[in-house]
Amino acid sequence: MSDEYKRSLYELRVQLVKLQNHVIRRRLRVLVILEGRDASGKDGAIRRIVKHLSPRDTRVVALGAPSDHDTASWYFQRWVPFLPARGEIVTFNRSWYNRAGVERVMGFCTNDEHESFLNDAPRFEDLLVRSGLILRKYYLDIGKAEQKRRIEERRRDPLSQWKISPIDEVAVKNWKKYSRARDEMLARTHTAFAPWTIVRTDDKRAARINLMRSILASVEYDGKDDRMLPASDQIAFAAGDVRRLAP
Repeated sequence: MSDEYKRSLYELRVQLVKLQNHVIRRRLRVLVILEGRDASGKDGAIRRIVKHLSPRDTRVVALGAPSDHDTASWYFQRWVPFLPARGEIVTFNRSWYNRAGVERVMGFCTNDEHESFLNDAPRFEDLLVRSGLILRKYYLDIGKAEQKRRIEERRRDPLSQWKISPIDEVAVKNWKKYSRARDEMLARTHTAFAPWTIVRTDDKRAARINLMRSILASVEYDGKDDRMLPASDQIAFAAGDVRRLAP
């Protein structure tokens, strides 16, 4: 680990602690959504973000496959109990956007269900934001060659076997389908009140640093050090220009 990376990580974690103290004092509710292809670095990024935050006031939510009860309920219902209460920062490692990604590509939802979701997601998020929730949405974008390399690396590493799933096995094969699903999702759910930010993740360390900077820069809090927070626009950028995404 380079000295520069360690120093940046430490300084950003200090800022994250300041942000959390502000959230607790002001009784704010903060939700960070991380989406992205398999092996795009969501788990590693989340670990770096929450490592020094208070476990009482920080939660990471990563739901498994929906149960029979979930599939028989309103689509957004299974996530509602995990939304942040006052004073909490919650990170969703994947979210309701499963319907726009893996469910769409793998045929786990119908065309009508997918279309309904794309119409309903902005309305649902509008309700959350108008209720006072601070919502930040990030799509971690990885290149095809790097995704393939990381998945192969997982197969060889006995400590990473838990990360491999049948879905991962066909991730590269379905690359173009995922790209089309991603582009449609971003185009239809990137709103003024709940915008998407894209983070390039081929370089894991640069992605983690710039993700942290983007989160911190987007929220006002006591003791904020603006000098160190602007994220590189080559790593983190608004979702308005799909031409900058991995094809």
